[in-house]
Amino acid sequence: MMAQRSGVDGFERFYLAEHPKLIAIGLAWTGDRDTARDLAQEALTRAYRAWSTVELLDLPGAWARRVMINLLIDHQRDRGRQLQLVTRLDRVPDAPPHDAIGHWWDAVRALPDRERAAVILHYLEDLSINTVAEILEVKPGTVKSSLSHARDKLRAALTDADGGAR
Repeated sequence: MMAQRSGVDGFERFYLAEHPKLIAIGLAWTGDRDTARDLAQEALTRAYRAWSTVELLDLPGAWARRVMINLLIDHQRDRGRQLQLVTRLDRVPDAPPHDAIGHWWDAVRALPDRERAAVILHYLEDLSINTVAEILEVKPGTVKSSLSHARDKLRAALTDADGGAR
């Protein structure tokens, strides 16, 4: 009974520490607070179901971030299919105007999945290259390359958004 209570307490601490971070990742990825919260909750539900394994990992937060990134990619694919359908029906609403921060996050959201994940984990979460590599299950050099490509694309996108002035 005592071991089970310890596991519950450990998960509660894990949840309280990781929940806001996962929401921030989701918000950066989607721009939608409700979606970010829903997907963060799903990632933590999965962590709870696998807690006996997850709690033994060196970096259980990295496991949760990997699950969150996978959920975000799946969500994006689903949204892409929905948007294609709406586009075919010619009912796409006009996009609202954005400020500079809005342009930044739009540009981040337009990046390919690996680059977007690397940018969010490295710059928003302030994680090291090695930690990002572990979360994304790639080599550190791949993360560095992804970040370099992402910065180039972001620079170009933001330059275009400003009418070429930078």
